[in-house]
Amino acid sequence: MHIRPSIEADLDHILALIADKSVNTAHPERYLEFLAGGQYSPETTWVAVDAEQIVAVAVWWGFGGDGHRPLALDGLFAAPGTADPVPVWTDLIKQVLAEVPAKAEPPSYHLFLAPDWRDDAEVQVALRPRLAAAHAAGMTAAIERLRFEWLSSTPVPARSQRLTFRAEPDDEAFLDVFKRVAAGSLDAATRDQIARAGLDAMAREDLEIYTSMPGERSWWKLAYDVDGDLVGFGIPSRNNAGPVVGYLGVVPERRGHGYVGDILAEITADLAELGAERIVADTDVPNVPMANAFRRLGYREFAVRLVLSRPAA
Repeated sequence: MHIRPSIEADLDHILALIADKSVNTAHPERYLEFLAGGQYSPETTWVAVDAEQIVAVAVWWGFGGDGHRPLALDGLFAAPGTADPVPVWTDLIKQVLAEVPAKAEPPSYHLFLAPDWRDDAEVQVALRPRLAAAHAAGMTAAIERLRFEWLSSTPVPARSQRLTFRAEPDDEAFLDVFKRVAAGSLDAATRDQIARAGLDAMAREDLEIYTSMPGERSWWKLAYDVDGDLVGFGIPSRNNAGPVVGYLGVVPERRGHGYVGDILAEITADLAELGAERIVADTDVPNVPMANAFRRLGYREFAVRLVLSRPAA
């Protein structure tokens, strides 16, 4: 068995193998679209070859334009008739994780599931070997994220009367507030970033991620109270699928007053004003205040994102 990045000549074989979508995010139409856009690439599509035949594929996603750095595993596929795909899938994942620099954020495995995924026998059968492979490759940390959507048929939330929002072009101002809101964060990824690389690196990684997204940097805002004191920030954005609630936070000393709802309302109203018909957002299951804010503002829970990753040392 030989593990290697794919080459252009593999394309037809890859498309045939990923036609069985199962619980994977990748599928032929998406693969071709993202291949053209740079989010997928031959370099980040890894294949297992046995007797000159591709027997398994791991499709990794990235923003594109950043040296084809894989950020998330979008699918694991095996040739029909494969008795046990877990060992080869494990090797495919290990190969990519082994190339991640020591303090860099390792790519994670994202599975997009229906809210009732635990009760779906077919989904459980598909998940079991994939979760086993991820775990064997070192992705032993798991977090479940609730996925919410706001639709244009829902009333646009009223903008806050107690906060003032101002665009802020200075990246240093956002680096500072990213670090401030990290204290006591209920977000597992934030805590892992700090444990792995430290507070400053966490803030810079977040800045890099959000500036790499298709949303405009000019949309980012800081939130202030009537006395001009900083309360938090809001980042409306976009991904490849459409408008999203990118990131928002309240500084620790101003928590407990419902300001997260004010900031979410501003983000939602801004995106709606820009013509958004659907806005998507995620939050970790333990982040009850954020989930409740989504519900209060008319967001509907429509899916779950299960994220597996290698834990910080």
